[in-house]
Amino acid sequence: MFRLFALLLLVLLVALQVRLHVGSGGLQEVERLQQALEAQRVENEELRRRNAALAAEVEDLKSGDAAVEERARSELGMVRQDETFYRVIEPKPGATDGRSQ
Repeated sequence: MFRLFALLLLVLLVALQVRLHVGSGGLQEVERLQQALEAQRVENEELRRRNAALAAEVEDLKSGDAAVEERARSELGMVRQDETFYRVIEPKPGATDGRSQ
């Protein structure tokens, strides 16, 4: 009788260990979920930094003309009315200047 009871307890223990390691909600799934959670935290932190940068840019554009002017110059190529625009074109490496030697 004692042997049967001990054998039953051993089978139950093995079954519980198998379920713990490979079953639903087991250690493998917990590890996978922890990795997914860490990846999500990293992505959230990157998005927080991006949002902070965008919020700072919006605030800068709202508060001053300097940021608007700089953006108009760099992105739209605009100049002021009393300015002269010069475009400098650098020669490509290895290109000749058209003069014969």
